[in-house]
Amino acid sequence: MKTVVAEKYRDIDFSRAKRGPVVKPEPGKTKISIRLDNAVLEHFRDLVDKAGGGNYQTLINDALLEHIQRRSTLDAVRQVVREALAPYGATRGNQATRSRKRRIEG
Repeated sequence: MKTVVAEKYRDIDFSRAKRGPVVKPEPGKTKISIRLDNAVLEHFRDLVDKAGGGNYQTLINDALLEHIQRRSTLDAVRQVVREALAPYGATRGNQATRSRKRRIEG
């Protein structure tokens, strides 16, 4: 069995060294740890492979941003439709639903 020998101590001058990460993080981004399904990772890694390179984490970030923007657009459209229908007495439940509830309760 081969014995592993540690390197002898080298004289390294750390007097001008700076603390902190070697590579500064991008502004507006936060490093996190997240658990994803294997199928999700495989999907995004496959997309990167088919594209001939890139970063699957960037693709996941882009997909999440697109979902947020789509959701906010959908919410805005719903609000506009509600406001447009308000003068006609349209509310969350329609008249037939309210009548049915009164018959059941009454």
